[in-house]
Amino acid sequence: MRLDIDAVSVDVAGARLVHDITLHAGSGRVVGLVGPNGSGKSTLLRCAYRALRPAAGAIRLDGADLHAMDVREGARQLAALPQESATEFGFTAAEVVAMGRLPHQRGSGRPSAADLRVCERALDRTGAAHLAERAFLSLSGGEKQRVLIARALAQEPKVLVLDEPTNHLDIAQQLELLTLVRDSGLTVLTALHDLNLAAGHCDELYVISGGRIVASGAPHDVLAPELLAEVFGVRAHRVPHPETGAVQLLFDRLPGRTGAPTTP
Repeated sequence: MRLDIDAVSVDVAGARLVHDITLHAGSGRVVGLVGPNGSGKSTLLRCAYRALRPAAGAIRLDGADLHAMDVREGARQLAALPQESATEFGFTAAEVVAMGRLPHQRGSGRPSAADLRVCERALDRTGAAHLAERAFLSLSGGEKQRVLIARALAQEPKVLVLDEPTNHLDIAQQLELLTLVRDSGLTVLTALHDLNLAAGHCDELYVISGGRIVASGAPHDVLAPELLAEVFGVRAHRVPHPETGAVQLLFDRLPGRTGAPTTP
């Protein structure tokens, strides 16, 4: 399924935080959104999973306006992992994952045997099966993240929107998660802070600064030292990964830079 963000602008509390952004994620592609803190990444993603409504523009799934869809139908097509979870009640991990089946259920809303099998597979895929009977609130940050990813997979969407999905995960878990995402066959739009992870696992990158897209394309084209100096305020040295050839970056402070980078 194709995801298109067409000329989207977003206003929050009277301020325009996202300006006329156009972005495309082809079916089965992993598209990364990178940029400094406060650049508008999360605000844009909130529109993509319908937590916010754009002030202008549209978000489309295979040409259909996402914000015009029935809520249940939209949830069958697109699943999201926000940065912050509202799961604050005394559910077990298995019960949290089962929430991903709600868009597919009718009547009583009780999970069927088929639903439970989907949830078990999702827990297995994220390495969280051993957490199934644990209270969600008792889990570590990394354990919670894996359970929430399992919930998104249990939703059986065609599109995944992930906002910093590697938060709270150690490096091995980060690599496992992003490999899982790449191998899922789903269309993925994800915000990532780690530029090396983004370069190694995304098909295309969009760089956002000051609420605007300032560069887009293949990672090896986008992650140019000049752009990284302008957007992130760092000096970057590019080296190829010795096995994959993917661009990898080493960073230094930009000479003469004393404060945070300014956004355009």
